[in-house]
Amino acid sequence: MRYATFDVDIAAPLVDLPLASSDAGAAVLVRRKGVPIGFWMEPTHGAVCLRANDLERRIAADLRERIVAEAVREQLTAGREEPSVLPSLTIAICTRDRPAYVERLLQALCEQVAHLPGGQRAPEILLVDNAPSDDGTRSLARRFAQVRYVLEVRPGLNFARNRAVAAATGDWLSFLDDDVVTDAGWLSGLASAWTANPDAAAFTGQVLPLELETRAQIIFERRGGFRRGFDTVRHGAVSSESLYPGGAGSFGAGANMIIRTEVLKALGGFDEALDTGAAVPGGGDLDIFYRLIRGGHVLVYEPRLLAFHQHRREMSALGRQYRRSWGLGFMCYLAKCLRTDPERRFNLLRLAYWWFVHHTSGLLRHIKRRARGLEHIPPTMLAGELWGGVCGLLGGYSRSQRRVDAVRRQFR
Repeated sequence: MRYATFDVDIAAPLVDLPLASSDAGAAVLVRRKGVPIGFWMEPTHGAVCLRANDLERRIAADLRERIVAEAVREQLTAGREEPSVLPSLTIAICTRDRPAYVERLLQALCEQVAHLPGGQRAPEILLVDNAPSDDGTRSLARRFAQVRYVLEVRPGLNFARNRAVAAATGDWLSFLDDDVVTDAGWLSGLASAWTANPDAAAFTGQVLPLELETRAQIIFERRGGFRRGFDTVRHGAVSSESLYPGGAGSFGAGANMIIRTEVLKALGGFDEALDTGAAVPGGGDLDIFYRLIRGGHVLVYEPRLLAFHQHRREMSALGRQYRRSWGLGFMCYLAKCLRTDPERRFNLLRLAYWWFVHHTSGLLRHIKRRARGLEHIPPTMLAGELWGGVCGLLGGYSRSQRRVDAVRRQFR
């Protein structure tokens, strides 16, 4: 079960996109002059190609308004736009025992740095090696002159993130997961977003699939993956949404986020009882987004900050992600918010109620779809997500705090 992936730019003539006989579907990223403006997935039903005429009709129907808006903006600002410059930036890659993934990301970043316009300051690249079992990542870092290597012996992603906060020299600190690859326009997207939003304290970006080669990857992306749309969105302290900002996943993904270093330090860094590793592999990004917004800061989602994520290839690994990252991690984060933000407690409880109702309805819907022989997400996976949520809400955060305290004592 494979979906072919295509990257098309409407600034060039559209052509037929060939499909292999083994392709069950296709995923298409659409750009306009390099700027990502749309993405879709569709089954191909044995077709030998995606025809240019069909692509043209789909793009015209789905993306017409965005294309027109971008063209109008470009016309109105022609000759008046100030050149975008990069802020003082540290890019942190927190990793553990995955040098092949890290090398792929470093190569993409170094290529972008090499093509920065004259006068642009090059970012610092910080490689945080988290409790490694071997010397592979340290050896890799020696091959890249632009990379500064830092060791964090305490296992856990948020331990590594906080090591990056302490070590960074840039005014801004970007966190990229080691299993992403940045788009060629990632740095220029940041420069444009920073120029347009000088008051922002954080940016998040679009995350699309790097590949769709397996059933697990396709299921994850069909359910939405890490995508947050193609409109730039400014998030502030005030919103008309009653559950805001509890559903912090709407702000973006921790795999691709950039935050002012001084703001991070003022907030006390990342909560080390979230994103701890295998025990609670999630919630850390949601927590920092929530605290940014509750602190009165502006967070901007910018789709031009595009990265491609290596989704889990095996169904067993995806099941663990649903249960622990999406279920346990989310509810541990929510349990912390209930404890630390009494002013929002009623709305946070409403969010917890909505989450359980929404996910229970989804589980029942997919049980029915399976019974009818229709395409479905495995119910065991959805049930695992619900069970993870129960465990997280019933003491998961407190248990994680005790584990983290033990880790701190061990490495004191």
